[in-house]
Amino acid sequence: MTIQLLARKFLRPVPFKQMIGRRAFSSQMAADVGQPTPATHPQIMKDGELTPGITTDEYISRRHRLLELLPEKSLAILAAAPVKMMTDVVPYTFRQDADYLYITGCQQPGGIAILGREWGLCMFMPEAKPHDVLWQGQIAGVEAATAIFKADRSYPLSKLPKILPDMIRQSSKLFHNVNNVSPGYTILEAYQILSSNGKVEDLSKYTHQLRWKKSTAELNLMRQSASIACQALLLTIMHSSRHRHESMLSAKIEYECRMRGAQRMAFNPVVGGGSNGTVIHYSRNDQIINDGDLVLMDVGCELHGYASDITRTWPPSGSFTSAQEQLYHLILETNKESVKLCRPGTTIRDIHKYSVEMLYQGFKEIGLLKEGRNNSLVFNQLNPTSIGHYLGMDVHDCSTITYDRPLEPGVVITIEPGVYIPTNFDCPERYRGTGIRIEDDILITESGHEVITGSVPKEVKHLEKLLNSFSGSTPKVSCDDLKVACH
Repeated sequence: MTIQLLARKFLRPVPFKQMIGRRAFSSQMAADVGQPTPATHPQIMKDGELTPGITTDEYISRRHRLLELLPEKSLAILAAAPVKMMTDVVPYTFRQDADYLYITGCQQPGGIAILGREWGLCMFMPEAKPHDVLWQGQIAGVEAATAIFKADRSYPLSKLPKILPDMIRQSSKLFHNVNNVSPGYTILEAYQILSSNGKVEDLSKYTHQLRWKKSTAELNLMRQSASIACQALLLTIMHSSRHRHESMLSAKIEYECRMRGAQRMAFNPVVGGGSNGTVIHYSRNDQIINDGDLVLMDVGCELHGYASDITRTWPPSGSFTSAQEQLYHLILETNKESVKLCRPGTTIRDIHKYSVEMLYQGFKEIGLLKEGRNNSLVFNQLNPTSIGHYLGMDVHDCSTITYDRPLEPGVVITIEPGVYIPTNFDCPERYRGTGIRIEDDILITESGHEVITGSVPKEVKHLEKLLNSFSGSTPKVSCDDLKVACH
């Protein structure tokens, strides 16, 4: 029998109800819908959860809240992220579009979701072919859309050109995720008519409103994501005293995050030794870290759809030079004073202005800013970034929300002051080629704030003690020492 006939016989898609029925006779079998469920992955999911940590009821509530925000007679279209190919048959690791995941709970590519008051949630699902199942495994289909994701209606994706145009024609306005447009609906004449009349807008102005404030379940996942990143970074700091390669530290942080349950890094780790630390989004990670150099590590991981983002800067050799410590102290104090301002009612813009004033004065005292030149321009070269950003399902989360919006309980932001001095900068040589950033993730609470990345040391004496305790082949640090270093 040929492989094609075998595939047709044994890999033919099994009806979803039949798969559920099988499980009734065997505790070892559960319906595979292409992503974890409580039945297939009880180690990470509880009954009632649609994705790890988030219940089906919460997803349904999100849909209702989005419908309340949408104008009358409008339709929302959310396309799943596409699979991006490395070569003709090798895909890059798939990451779901945050808005599509937030509304549907579906972690797989290929689908298109429609949300409207008259339709509820309608999901168009790709259809599994034997060849695809053989090479890529099972995927969620039409039956899973209603049974697992609790869509009100579901259809094969192939029927979208017949069904969606009528839904669009009955709508006066259309919203979609402009950063993830699918030709599956943009080629439709009904869509193009609304678009030409200016009736198509970005859906993210509504989804970001919902995603900006996190639920209790979301905050639990964000705390866990931050905890994983903190544990991994702490171990990487220790590792750096004996392994002075940027690539090794990048590998170490990813290994430790993955071993603790993270699905992926939130972004390519920044591991900048020496002057590489002055490149804000440095990503090559291919140099040796020399004695006397600082290393700046900006890292984060994703846990079940939620990101962390933390930066620490330290000397792998075990001690700061006097010039490094002088700059570091300024950034550390700016970090701590900015964190104190994090509370309901203030804004990221307010905190940024305060941090600029503090850094500007500090740069003047150190001598980085001098009389007789455009210090505003020079300052922007030394510190071109905002003090922070929103954090959540995306690292730079909810980008349509202005930094002038007053913070509220449930919002998570970063605080990340830094200084980036080029090697050719006009200043005393001892400061040149130095990059320092200290970043923490801050949850806004009713009474103020919670630093959810506070377990990684950032005081000079704590970092030096930690590094020198691990500088030999055998660790000389006690559990009490670690507790002191981390608090």
